[in-house]
Amino acid sequence: MLCIRCPPYHHLPKLSSTHKPFTRQGLPCSRPSYLNFSYSRFHNMEANPNASTKDKSCRALSFDFLTKKPYSPPSWATHLDPLPSHVYSLGHLPTPIHKWNLPNLPNNTEVWLKRDDLTGMQLSGNKVRKLEFLLADAVAHGADCIITIGGIQSNHCRATAVAAKYLNLDCYLILRTSKVLVDQDPGLVGNLLVERLVGAQIELISKEEYGKIGSVTLTNILKEKLIKEGRRPYVIPVGGSNSLGTWGYIEAVREIEQQVQSGANNAKFDDIVVACGSGGTIAGLSLGSSLSSLKARVHAFSVCDDPDYFYNFVQGLLDGLNAGVNSRDIVHIINAKGLGYAMNTSEELKFVSEIAAATGTVLDPVYSGKAAYGLLKDISENPKKWEGRKILFVHTGGLLGLYDKVDQLAPLVRKWNRMDVHESVPRLEGVGKMF
Repeated sequence: MLCIRCPPYHHLPKLSSTHKPFTRQGLPCSRPSYLNFSYSRFHNMEANPNASTKDKSCRALSFDFLTKKPYSPPSWATHLDPLPSHVYSLGHLPTPIHKWNLPNLPNNTEVWLKRDDLTGMQLSGNKVRKLEFLLADAVAHGADCIITIGGIQSNHCRATAVAAKYLNLDCYLILRTSKVLVDQDPGLVGNLLVERLVGAQIELISKEEYGKIGSVTLTNILKEKLIKEGRRPYVIPVGGSNSLGTWGYIEAVREIEQQVQSGANNAKFDDIVVACGSGGTIAGLSLGSSLSSLKARVHAFSVCDDPDYFYNFVQGLLDGLNAGVNSRDIVHIINAKGLGYAMNTSEELKFVSEIAAATGTVLDPVYSGKAAYGLLKDISENPKKWEGRKILFVHTGGLLGLYDKVDQLAPLVRKWNRMDVHESVPRLEGVGKMF
C-alpha cells in the first residue's frame, strides 16, 4: 500500500525520525522504514526547521521530472575531475531495496535487491542514470539530435530514444544485427517497438561490419553526415559508458548509502553484485563503493567480452576521472557470457523462469538473468565463501529483452487449460457483465 505522503519517486530533504506517513485510507504506512525517506538528489538543500512535517512531505509533489539542475557530487567524490556541472532528472528515483527470498542460500546469507529495473523511462533500468548526465551535457553543447549505438535489442538505445524525445531531441540509433537480416525491416519486437514508436531513426549494420569497423568509427561516420546536413549531433557511446556516464552510478552509490543509513535494520552490505555489459555501471558502483561508507566488494558478471577487457576498459573510465585507483583493486569481474552476448542456454532461461515463479522477480535474459545465474551457481559451488554475507544484487532492468526469447521460453512457463464449468451451473444471458 503506497503512502501518499512518502511518494517513492520524489526527492526531498531527509525527514525527521518522528515522521509517521499515512495511506489514503488514513492508516499508518506499512512500507519498510528504509523506503520511507527522501533527500535532495543533486545538491544540498536544507529543510526549513520551522516547517511542519506535513509541509516538508508535501514538497514531494514538486515538479522535478525532466528538469535540469546544477550538480554537486557526494562529499567523498569531490576530488574527481572533471565534475559534472548539471544533471537532468529523468529517472524515478530512489529505487527501492528489498530482501530477495532466494531458495537454498547458505546459513545466515542474505540477498537483497536494488530495483533499478523500476527507474521508469519505459522500463529503461540502469541506463537512465547515465543518461541524466549525458543528456545534460548534450543540451549544454547545443545539440539538436543524439546518436548512439548497440545491439538490435539494446536497452540503452531504447532508453536513449525515449529520453531524447522527452527533451525534444531527435535520435539516431545504429543497431547491430545479423548479415541475413541487415537489409530487412527489423520489426517491432521488444525494444524496437518503443524506439520506433517514439520516432527514432534506425540505421542497421551487420555484426561483421561492426566487428571490422567498430562503434566509434560508425558513430563518427553518421555524425559527419548529419553535420553536413546542418544538424548538431551529440554522440553517446555504447551503453552510455564513458567517464561522464560513470557519474550515474557514483550518484547511485550515494542513494544506496542513504538508504542503508535510513534503514531500520541497519543493513550493512558486504557485497554488491551486478551484470556488466559495457562497463560504465560497474565503474561507478565500484569507485563509489570504495570511496563512500559502503565499502562493499563489487562483483561484476560480464555478459560479453572477457574480464581482462573490462578491467582495462574500466581503468580507462577511472583514469578519465583522475580517480587514482586500480580497477583490479575495487571490482571482481567474472565471465558469465555463456554462449555469447544476448544468447542463452536452456539452463539459463529455465533459471530465469524458476526465479520468477519462486520470487515474483522477473530477470532479463541478457544482463541480470546471467548475473544472478552466475551468482547462485557460485554460491552453490562455494557455499562457505558466501556464508553469513549480506549481498546487494542490482537489478539493471531490460524486461523488454524477454520478448525476443518467447519461443525459447514457451516450454518453460506454466501450462494453461480451459476452465471446467459443470453443465449444472445456470447460464442466463446478461448475468456476466463484460466491460
